[in-house]
Amino acid sequence: MFEATGADVLFVLARVLFGGILAFMGLNHFLNLESMAGYAEFKGLPAPKASVLLSGGLLVFGGLSLILGVFPAIGAGALAVFLFVSAVKMHDFWNAEGEEAQNEMTSFLKNVYGAGAALLFLAVSSVQWPYALNVTVF
Repeated sequence: MFEATGADVLFVLARVLFGGILAFMGLNHFLNLESMAGYAEFKGLPAPKASVLLSGGLLVFGGLSLILGVFPAIGAGALAVFLFVSAVKMHDFWNAEGEEAQNEMTSFLKNVYGAGAALLFLAVSSVQWPYALNVTVF
């Protein structure tokens, strides 16, 4: 019989918290498409509406892939790249002033440490995950 260890429970909790929040953020891209597209346009993204839809889909896919353990290397890698690129492109605190600069720096740092967490999930994506479907490509 399989017995859960404390590490197994913590790993599942980490997957649910990290993946769940990112999937929820992705859903918000769809629910708030117009306002998010306006912000994307303000930040100079090409095809702002399509960019928001694409990033929302990526966040939902990546988050669910970590929660379920389905293609976790692809999901974690995509999340790491997205979070780092969006930190630099969308949260350019170095171009802002005052309170806006502080808000952008906070968002920048959140994206960077999120990219770090995604890289950690990528690093362990090749082993069997507890309480996961463990569907992989690699």
